Amino acid sequence: MAPPGCNNNLDPDYYFLCDTQKGWGIVLESLATAGVIATIIFMILLLIFIRRVQDSTKRSMIPIYFLFLLGTLGIFGLTFAFIIKLNAQTGPTRFFLFGILFALCFSCLLAHASNLVRLVRGYAPIWYVVMLVIAISLTLVQIVIAMIYVIITVAKQGVNFANMNVVQRNEDFVMLLIFVLLLMALTFLVAMFTFCGTYKGWKRHGAHIYVTGLFSIAIWVVWITMLLRGNPELNQQPAWDDPVISIALVSNGWVFLMMYIVPEFSFLTSPRKPEDYPSENDSSQPKLMKNSYGVENQAYMEEITKGLGNKKDPRYTPHYAHLQMESLRPQQEFSIPRPQPRISPYEDYTGGPGTK
Repeated sequence: MAPPGCNNNLDPDYYFLCDTQKGWGIVLESLATAGVIATIIFMILLLIFIRRVQDSTKRSMIPIYFLFLLGTLGIFGLTFAFIIKLNAQTGPTRFFLFGILFALCFSCLLAHASNLVRLVRGYAPIWYVVMLVIAISLTLVQIVIAMIYVIITVAKQGVNFANMNVVQRNEDFVMLLIFVLLLMALTFLVAMFTFCGTYKGWKRHGAHIYVTGLFSIAIWVVWITMLLRGNPELNQQPAWDDPVISIALVSNGWVFLMMYIVPEFSFLTSPRKPEDYPSENDSSQPKLMKNSYGVENQAYMEEITKGLGNKKDPRYTPHYAHLQMESLRPQQEFSIPRPQPRISPYEDYTGGPGTK
């Protein structure tokens, strides 16, 4: 017999989508659907706001926002694969897409945070093509990891995920996400460095990434703990495994939207503020300036501040120096001697007759 709310002809794997007695599937299905609709609306608004963004630096972030929304859309859509029971079709989808979608989102956040670390210090922003290459390259690493595991498990060993040991399956699922955990921790660490800078306008964007990373870490710690420790200790494994992961997916998806996308949209169309950028002549000014006074001038300033300079002192002048000036001895003059006329012996002689 089909549970209340479901058709009798419906496959039992899909009962959680319509079972009214176990309402967790219907609740998560509704939240995931609302998240899909909200994400699509944000993607459309992002395309509309391209021409309205006045700041070229913020306009260069639009491709990263769009890629991040694409990953968030996939996270909400992946929730349905966990509401449906584990089978030969949903198993590879879960193991393959879960880490890839989160790797895409955290790679976008990491690229944005790296750009903000430069902007808060007054450096030139990272080119948007470079940020896209960073985000896509980091996501490709997780794609290779997931692809190798799925190929080895399904193709070579011929193992059906539904027939695997529950404990081994959950441990493998978490082990596949080690690279995503590394990206999450790295994003959170880089977001902390965005608070150290001169230009405060960009710190608000860093705060969005920081809060998003903080809530994401909390969600991941809870669902991994429940999946590996909590459910076995409560004797609810595997009954609670899918609900725990589904709740984590929906919660993290809405954290991405409410903690990151919504605040970023509120600042996206704001005009360019001059205080958020260094002035044009900052690059021509030397960073380290020498003291504008020497030893004598410094001694003179100390003498003035201590009251040693007395205006009644006759020696006091506005340029009176701390070091006493000594009178210099006249230097000996070296010159070419000039010829002097000789005194004649007859200079006083009057002459005349009878003179002896």
